[in-house]
Amino acid sequence: MKRLFAMLTVTMLLCGPVRAADILKMSLDDATTLGTRIEADPEVKAEGKGSVRVTTRHATTVCLGEVTGLMVEEARLIYRARVKSELDGEAFLEMWAFVGTGQYYSRGLKAPIRGKSDWTVLETPFVFQKGQNPGKIILNLVINGTGTVWVDDVVLAKLPLD
Repeated sequence: MKRLFAMLTVTMLLCGPVRAADILKMSLDDATTLGTRIEADPEVKAEGKGSVRVTTRHATTVCLGEVTGLMVEEARLIYRARVKSELDGEAFLEMWAFVGTGQYYSRGLKAPIRGKSDWTVLETPFVFQKGQNPGKIILNLVINGTGTVWVDDVVLAKLPLD
């Protein structure tokens, strides 16, 4: 063991110090280099005057909203949205709850949307017990794949515990 350590030390001394090297450099002069595009789509909608269209060339997470000031202890929160897709992969809803100094999440992994689909209701629940009241809730759309996902009719509902 001492011999191996000595060899490593000598090798490191001969090679010199390790220098940081650029692994990736992205010019953001043109946002298309990011590979993800988020825009309003007035043509494709489940309700109202339009939806949000997310087109991506790689897996991504998109924050759709943040809610503070909720009083939801001893209740169940349901994050629900209508989603349509043209994907090579899957997409689902994700809700983060910030309670005290902790961060917790709920993901709708049991029934994600896949491939090409018409409008489908996705949801993910979160249960808060007595003494658990979140300071902040973050509502995300997670896309594991490439393609386009439309999101419309986002709802955050509070239900009593059964």
